[in-house]
Amino acid sequence: MPRIKKKRVAIRIDMTPLVDVAFLLLTFFMLTTTFKPPEEVEVIFPSSHSEIKLPESNTMLVFIDKTGALFMGFDSQIMMEKMFGTEYKYRQASPVKMAELGELLMKARIANPKLRTIIKADANVEYGVVQDVMDILDKVKITRFNMVTNYETEKKS
Repeated sequence: MPRIKKKRVAIRIDMTPLVDVAFLLLTFFMLTTTFKPPEEVEVIFPSSHSEIKLPESNTMLVFIDKTGALFMGFDSQIMMEKMFGTEYKYRQASPVKMAELGELLMKARIANPKLRTIIKADANVEYGVVQDVMDILDKVKITRFNMVTNYETEKKS
């Protein structure tokens, strides 16, 4: 006598909760992501062939825009608040005068001796302004600093 086989019951997985979770995660990440804040100073960098990487933490930034105006900023909100007050805590940089720059650089280095100086100068700024900033850096004994440029690769013909 032959056996009667029962039909197999197909297993069905309901995908609705998985889709709900995926959309909840997508919504969460979209709402909590912080986008790049607007820049205080718009700087177009000159090109060079240097491949040196910039430090990512403990940085002190000196911006020079195309008109020759100086701005100073830090990667840390705590340092920005300590140097320029609470109104500049969440900003990228604060405007400074050439005469104040040396004093601010020394004050910043006293507050954090590990700070590394980075100069971000516009490609169209006069060289004299950049030279003045480098002279001030030399006077306050900051002999190691980085200048930001756009990396340009050589085009092969």
